[in-house]
Amino acid sequence: MSTLDAKAAASEGAMGEPMKYKTVPAMPDLAFSAVGFGCWGISGGSTWNGSTDEESIRTVRTAVDLGITYFDVAPVYGFGHAEEVLGEALARRRDSVLIGSKCGLLWDDSGAIRNDLSSASIGKEIDESLRRLNTDHLDLYQMHWPDIATPIEESMEALERVVAAGKVRYIGVTNFSVERTDACRAIGPVAAHQGLYNMLEHNPTSYHEIPLEYRTRSEILPMVMREGMAFFPYSPLFQGLLTDAFSRTGNFDENDVRAANPKLNGEAFDAYYEAAQRLRRLAGELGRPLNQFAINWLASQAAVTSVIAGGQTPEHVTANAAAVTWDVTAEVFDRVDGILAPYAERGLI
Repeated sequence: MSTLDAKAAASEGAMGEPMKYKTVPAMPDLAFSAVGFGCWGISGGSTWNGSTDEESIRTVRTAVDLGITYFDVAPVYGFGHAEEVLGEALARRRDSVLIGSKCGLLWDDSGAIRNDLSSASIGKEIDESLRRLNTDHLDLYQMHWPDIATPIEESMEALERVVAAGKVRYIGVTNFSVERTDACRAIGPVAAHQGLYNMLEHNPTSYHEIPLEYRTRSEILPMVMREGMAFFPYSPLFQGLLTDAFSRTGNFDENDVRAANPKLNGEAFDAYYEAAQRLRRLAGELGRPLNQFAINWLASQAAVTSVIAGGQTPEHVTANAAAVTWDVTAEVFDRVDGILAPYAERGLI
């Protein structure tokens, strides 16, 4: 139930690039830029190769200038660092943007991460996120991953308390199945779902070897359309594979988080790389870079509200924002399906 009206919702950013916006019934007072900004890449150089705080701040501010209104972050990104950088970058610009963060992933001094959606943890996490982000509220607060050790009732009641306290406007879920989302909705409003979805991962079964309990295209997209919820696809560029800059080798070192993604390093990589090259050739026929094609393919879908696209430089985010300045036709969608059909038959996408 997302809507995209190119004429009524187009806005000229300060740098001249038009942006488009979408609204959903579950959050009728918020207008999300069709291209959002994913903040995992601003976690610091120890998490992503080539990331510096100074460049990240310039990149975030460029995104605002381009009309990008939605910024998606999480405490676990850089163990609090991404929230701090985002808070600094958005100083004096908070009223013109929407911020979504998450809860439920805690870490210790060694960097070991655990799930915790208990009431006590949520109450503590929200205050820490607000402090790091230098804001008094979040527009969207999402449970990052399911926590099977905590009853859903406890988590939802805690989230409803932070909404009642004015610290959060809307509640969302990330990486939840339809059944788990429905269980949350039976207790209180859930306005959004975020899940793994891109040109090469339609119904993925895992993310960084973490099993996924949902299938995005066949289960989540119909649910959000039916319920009037927002949907935010993460990893829209397959962590760089769906860009012209990605090579068969030498894209990152062992300190980069992508080194832990078996789809970019394991036996399946050759097939994914081959599929990406075929999509790159089609993008070339259209006169567009692959990253813009991949983002536009997502943004053109009615169920998609804002594409969570990362960027480490102003040039990256400028290219991402330009992805919605042209349209993907039905014929091109069909050609994409034709390219991907053999890989779908093999269960890769």
